[in-house]
Amino acid sequence: MKAAVTLRAQLLAWYDQNARDLPWRVGPADRAAGVRADPYRVWLSEVMLQQTTVPHATPYFLKFTARWPTVSDLAAAPDEEVMAAWAGLGYYARARNLLACARAVANDHGGVFPDTEAGLLKLPGLGPYTAAAVAAIAFDRPANVVDGNVERVVSRLFAVEQPLPAAKPELKRLAAALVAEDRPGDWAQALMDLGATICRPKAPLCDRCPLADHCAAFATGTPDAWPRKTAKAARPRRHGVAYVLTRGDQVALVRRPPKGLLGGMLALPTSDWRSEPWSEAEAISAAPAPAAWRGVGEVEHVFTHFSLTLRLLRAEGDADGVIWSPRGDLEALPSVFLKAARAGLSNLL
Repeated sequence: MKAAVTLRAQLLAWYDQNARDLPWRVGPADRAAGVRADPYRVWLSEVMLQQTTVPHATPYFLKFTARWPTVSDLAAAPDEEVMAAWAGLGYYARARNLLACARAVANDHGGVFPDTEAGLLKLPGLGPYTAAAVAAIAFDRPANVVDGNVERVVSRLFAVEQPLPAAKPELKRLAAALVAEDRPGDWAQALMDLGATICRPKAPLCDRCPLADHCAAFATGTPDAWPRKTAKAARPRRHGVAYVLTRGDQVALVRRPPKGLLGGMLALPTSDWRSEPWSEAEAISAAPAPAAWRGVGEVEHVFTHFSLTLRLLRAEGDADGVIWSPRGDLEALPSVFLKAARAGLSNLL
């Protein structure tokens, strides 16, 4: 226990001097002066950061909070506007969960987030990690906040031999032993910052680490050998066809079904996505309308669980049941379809 107290003191002292300046964060000096973080901004940042990095998420966060400065503002926003603003941040299911949670806070809690981990967990679309993060950072509750950065720090501190992802429960247990009533919000963010800036996945900066004397992995001389990881299975590849149908200066779009990948989003018409490539005859037969379709290349896109090759066919014509959009108004498309549209229209722009 004494070692844990010393470790905590050293890391918090380091954080006081080295905390990252983030737009959703109240720094340690301001927190010590009594300033409290806005739960809405903490929650929004954590949802955005679940599948992306701080540099990528920051401009999205600034745009969201400028457009919807409170959770009630976000709750009142039309679904399609939020989905369009989310484009480029990963799974759109998270954007739908974001809206569901915002509307529950606005409608059921008077626009005020619950201030306990248990209360936060009752909100729709808000899982254990986010509940712990908001409870600790926004409300200074002694919650155990374990993200990928924290897993890496803890796995090295204790040289945990079990590989990820099987080691997650043990890493969470070890991290919980370091949580205390004193400065829980700063503690959670200090661990995150240590993992992001010092205890990096590759080439950790152990000579700058405030916890090097406590670190079992550092003592071995090969700290970047942790966390141990199970070999990843090869990412499967799928194949599809995207159809770039133009009518003058307009492009045909469709709205995808509400459930499933990219649910509810505007998109180019596509074939099914399958394991085998599509022949030209198959691709033309699956087109959204009869036209003089011709191949204009292909694009590659990587999703979390599979890679996608989209063959591109383009034609001039008309079709029923599509949404016509000016070529200059395609920026809100999900990144895979924006990429395909740009490639398919490249010699027309």
